[in-house]
Amino acid sequence: MRRAKQSDRALEVLAGYRHGPDAALAAIRAGIAQADAARAIILVEGISDQIAIETLARRCGRDLAAEGVLVFPTGGSGSLRRYLAEFAAAEPRPILAGLFDRDALPLLRRALAAAGLEASESVTGLAELGFHISTRDLEDELIRAIGPARLAALIAAEGEGGALATLGKPAEWRDRPAGDLLHRFLRSKASRSLRYARLIVEALDEDCIPAPLRAVLASV
Repeated sequence: MRRAKQSDRALEVLAGYRHGPDAALAAIRAGIAQADAARAIILVEGISDQIAIETLARRCGRDLAAEGVLVFPTGGSGSLRRYLAEFAAAEPRPILAGLFDRDALPLLRRALAAAGLEASESVTGLAELGFHISTRDLEDELIRAIGPARLAALIAAEGEGGALATLGKPAEWRDRPAGDLLHRFLRSKASRSLRYARLIVEALDEDCIPAPLRAVLASV
């Protein structure tokens, strides 16, 4: 019964978003179908990034669909060049922006250059173009924003406190920083990173919203 309730809760949190083995491909197909009508496109690596941005938009009272803003998950940084080039070549060209992990930075610069867009060497320069970089990745930004203690409490409230504790039992994890264990937890199942992207953004205090997340939304 408890497991069934957790499953129902997961479906509730992920309502409206693709999840499961074919989620990335389904999200790409849905995005491509909407791209021609978009005034602005925010490129991101995965669905968790999409959920975080769209959740923040709702918090801010914005209706991205009504504004013609599409958040497009590319399925990973390896596909960034293809989609960036495609959207940059559209007529009329939509406003282009993005949110990426730190390790995607070299690929982003090359993709911008290949698309005929300015490829700044600095993170600040990229931000001025609308492309924002996490200090590490989205999960790290969200963990630091909410804090380990509050996130652990949120996980417990979602009925997954035992799973978190189990993950921290191996000797090699006992003395690791709490943030590292929480990062591992969020990435241990694909659906977790999706669910907690929404739950954490909804729970954040206004002055704790990660700067890259706030900035990419402001870019469009």
